[in-house]
Amino acid sequence: MNNSEEIKKIVKEKYSQIALQDKTTNESSCCGASCCSSEVYTIMSDDYSKLNGYNPDADLGLGCGLPTQFAGIKKGNVVVDLGSGAGNDCFVARAETGESGKVIGIDMTEAMIDRARINAEKLGFHNVEFLLGEIEKIPMTSNSANVVVSNCVLNLVPDKKKAFSEIYRILKPGGHFSISDIVLNGSLPPKILQTAALYAGCVAGAIQKEEYIALVRESGFENIMVQKEKVIMLPEDILANYLTADEIKQYNASGVGIYSITVYAEKNSAECCDKEHCCK
Repeated sequence: MNNSEEIKKIVKEKYSQIALQDKTTNESSCCGASCCSSEVYTIMSDDYSKLNGYNPDADLGLGCGLPTQFAGIKKGNVVVDLGSGAGNDCFVARAETGESGKVIGIDMTEAMIDRARINAEKLGFHNVEFLLGEIEKIPMTSNSANVVVSNCVLNLVPDKKKAFSEIYRILKPGGHFSISDIVLNGSLPPKILQTAALYAGCVAGAIQKEEYIALVRESGFENIMVQKEKVIMLPEDILANYLTADEIKQYNASGVGIYSITVYAEKNSAECCDKEHCCK
């Protein structure tokens, strides 16, 4: 699991399968991975159903937060959702930015892009579009977005430093992001870190919380804050797929914490697009 291209291939294959499944099937797995548990529904996802713009057809139950709820989206904003899946956060963002704004979903999985476009077509949304691309190389011009959101996706990206650099690049000066993601406090057992299913399941690819925040800061962002944090508990029947009974006891006693956090940060409003012109 050390090769970036190998990781991307595993994630793409897994989420291509998920794109063809319904929410109920995905909720019976670890963030869409293949480790079944009767308790998994409460592991990651939050309830979107009460948010304006929510569309059940676009909700695959894959998130670990509600970033659009905290994103401060305004009418007329250009909003980008990274790892947009079937379009769930895009459609919620569209309810906030209105017809005068624009929402762009980016996903590296063709099957997800196809499903999201079908959902947008059904809803008759002409200011929501979905582009095929990777977060480490976002297919957008610099200084073009007011707000970036993402839900439980950055942990899947091998080069997180490059990902945050790209987010900074596409945001307009004064723009901001609100991102929900999985982070750690302590070290996961090697057997979990080496498991492809749990990487695609948003756990094995997570990094330390302090390291995550440091990457955001090093990318140039300011006014960084954690808007929400919750503990993620891995049920023992999931752990039993990868660890022995003794190893599970050691893990549970280790104090290692898996957390869902929603992080907010801003791009400096004084930064210019080039040497002669500043962005509005």
